[in-house]
Amino acid sequence: MSDASEPTGGEGAAGFWEQFGSLLVAVAIALAVRTFVVEPFRIPSESMLETLLVGDHLFVNKFVYGLKVPFTDVRLPGLREPQRGDIVVFTVARDPRDPSHICPVDRCPGKPTEEFVKRIVGLPGETVEVRPDGSVRIDGRLLEASETGDWFEDEMGTALAVREEHNGRCHYHVLDDPRLSGAVKRVKVEPGRYFMMGDNRDHSNDSRGWGTVRPIEFRGPALFLYWSWDYNRGWLELLNPLTWIRAEKRWDRFGDGLACATDEAASPAGAETPSRAP
Repeated sequence: MSDASEPTGGEGAAGFWEQFGSLLVAVAIALAVRTFVVEPFRIPSESMLETLLVGDHLFVNKFVYGLKVPFTDVRLPGLREPQRGDIVVFTVARDPRDPSHICPVDRCPGKPTEEFVKRIVGLPGETVEVRPDGSVRIDGRLLEASETGDWFEDEMGTALAVREEHNGRCHYHVLDDPRLSGAVKRVKVEPGRYFMMGDNRDHSNDSRGWGTVRPIEFRGPALFLYWSWDYNRGWLELLNPLTWIRAEKRWDRFGDGLACATDEAASPAGAETPSRAP
């Protein structure tokens, strides 16, 4: 005669609901983290080369600028205001009848939205001027950019010159296509809005073309890379185990922080003023 007892139907049901309850708690915690702490984002384009590569996956810090109250245009107080040089994930609108037509969310109400990632270049109230040589001036003051002597080759094989841009607070790399030269673009940034640009300056669809962004559209600043691989195809292919084996992983990029490097010459208060143009 066995001492082991078989579980009764009631005990089995209780065990099921206990496991189900644990699963719900885990899902609730995951959703809370995504909503209030960090959110993942995938880089689908080359507009932020060489800083961000196609196939990079990053986390966005959602509470630095303050949490957005769902379904409203209200944002709770954050740890700090957006700063020049921050890499930010934000929302824009796109016309489904004309995908090339992108605009700020508040100026295209009712249009479908999607996320972009760019760098803050112009702050509220400033005048941003972008010259044909790629140089940027803020209220007439130059954002100094020095040649590094390095070149970056994009997916089309185009050689892009790497420059190091200093904005008075921090520095980062931007790319210049020596083959291209456009007209001077001058924009007065309205109060309560920000001027966004990609680091791949000649190959970025940004505020030069479709306007400035309200901070309520900011998802948050980019925190760090948690995954990077040379893959930019459909989600259906991810079901194939061979995709995970064949795609090149960029192990050296895992964990890379995305805050721009602080300039040693910046003032203790974090100077926001670029140098005077010659």
